[in-house]
Amino acid sequence: MQKLLDWTLETIRKEASDFSWMEEYRYDWAPLVESATSKILRGESVLLITDDDNHWFGDYVSTKINMFQNNRPLLPFYLLKALFPNLSSINSTQDLELLEDMLDISYPDGYFIWYIGRGEHPYTKLAYRSDENFLWMIDENIPNSFPLRRGDVLHDIKLLQLFKLFNQTIDATLFGELELD
Repeated sequence: MQKLLDWTLETIRKEASDFSWMEEYRYDWAPLVESATSKILRGESVLLITDDDNHWFGDYVSTKINMFQNNRPLLPFYLLKALFPNLSSINSTQDLELLEDMLDISYPDGYFIWYIGRGEHPYTKLAYRSDENFLWMIDENIPNSFPLRRGDVLHDIKLLQLFKLFNQTIDATLFGELELD
């Protein structure tokens, strides 16, 4: 079994598309993905939220993550907005606490938020409430998050590449090819 950092580098280099940009970011990536993957393997659910500009990506992930062609168990990934359509109307700390209470009841094995977007979006009020959340931050330097830049002409392609890498990490871990610390 390989260690995550070595496996990530090898997987990046095997990628047919231009993924070399990720080599320097793998040190930021590995601990975040290791944490998220470990939680998924423990049975925690993933509640995905995005800012408005990246809504398409949330739809893409929710469509692709549990395709039967993946030949693996179905995983508990959900779009939070689909579960709680009133998400955009949360205005106070009390509203956030009520939502978290509902989520705690709904997901007794645990859950974490996977947020993709800018730091000024209202959904970050929820995403920032736990250090256990999986954050892909655009144009923000937030500790324990993966940084992306909106002005990057390859932004959308990079999101797709990162999702593919994350999905492959889940597969490799599920099938015993990869060892998480």
